[in-house]
Order: sequence, then structure tokens, then C-alpha cells
Amino acid sequence: MEVGDNNLSSKGAYDYILVQLALSKGDQKAYAELMGRYRESLYFMLLKMVNNKDDADDLTIEAFGKAFKSLHQYTPNFAFSTWLFKIATNNCIDFMRKKRVNYSLDKPMDNEEGTGMSINIKADDPDPEQHIIKKEKVKMMREVVDKLKPHYKQLVEMRYFEELSYEEISKILNLPIGTVKAQLFRARELLQHILMKMDH
Repeated sequence: MEVGDNNLSSKGAYDYILVQLALSKGDQKAYAELMGRYRESLYFMLLKMVNNKDDADDLTIEAFGKAFKSLHQYTPNFAFSTWLFKIATNNCIDFMRKKRVNYSLDKPMDNEEGTGMSINIKADDPDPEQHIIKKEKVKMMREVVDKLKPHYKQLVEMRYFEELSYEEISKILNLPIGTVKAQLFRARELLQHILMKMDH
């Protein structure tokens, strides 16, 4: 399909050329350029939704990961940015839904004064059985994480079990924040791959 056949702006038409390069030649520069063009605006949109910098960072990386995996499904009937932002928004809504349920099952959140504040968001099944299932899931996740290479395992444990920020991990491991984020993204992909193999 020719770019000229569509009602894309010059910016949208250029994006489509980058998409074609990424798909046909596996051009890493094209992927990087697409990311560079939308990373900041996507991050700030997600930050408004979740109001947490680390979560917005995670969700930005996830959105690009999902978009690039499904790039072959993109059609130039509408702008690449519209398609990307829709993927990011849907992913963010899923994330907030899960987080809300987790908070209702877990520890209370701190309010501005730093004292405990319980939230009355009901989980679907807030009963003892749910708690056991949740503990089993954590146990299973730890077993899956154990299958990762030591470096990835350390990163995942620090980020998701110890709940350290990117900045803290960066300082402890003496790595640039960008490297920490990229390696955590790779670690999550590996975890997903292990889980999919376990399902079959």
C-alpha cells in the first residue's frame, strides 16, 4: 500500500515509512527512531494516568514492546501514534485494574502524612481462599524467576520483590538507569517465555 493512498499527515507518512523499514529489513534504527519520536509524549500521558514515575516508565517500555511485537498488524488507515497510544492506554487500564485488586488484598497505602490508610476497594473474591491463591502465585513466580540467569534474576528480585526504584537499582549495581530499564524489559520477556512454556 502506497503512503500516498492514505490521509496521513507528513509526520504520519514518515512514521509509516519507518514502520515499513522496521518490518521489511528489521531495521533497528527505524525502531529506535519510532521510540524516540513518541517516548516522551507517551510517558507523560501515562504519568497523568498512574501518577507514579516508575510505573509510567514501566508502562512506556511495555507499550513499545507490545506495539513492536504487533507491528505487522498496523495499517496506515490512521496514524501510527494513534495506534501506539491506544495500545498504551489499554495496557495502562489493565495495569491499574490489577493494581487496585492487589492493593485491596495487600498492605494499606500511606497517606500524605506517612501514616497507614486503608482503601476500601473490594477485590472480586476477598476471602481466605483468594489469599492462599495469591501466596501460591508469588511462590510460583519465585520458582520461575529462579530459572533466569543470575543477572536477570537479581534485577527482577530487586525491582519486584524488594520493590526498589530504578534509581536505587542503578546506584546499587552501578549501571545507567537506561541499562537497568532495558535489562528489566528483557527479563520480563524471558519470564513470559518461561511461563508460556510451563502452560503447555
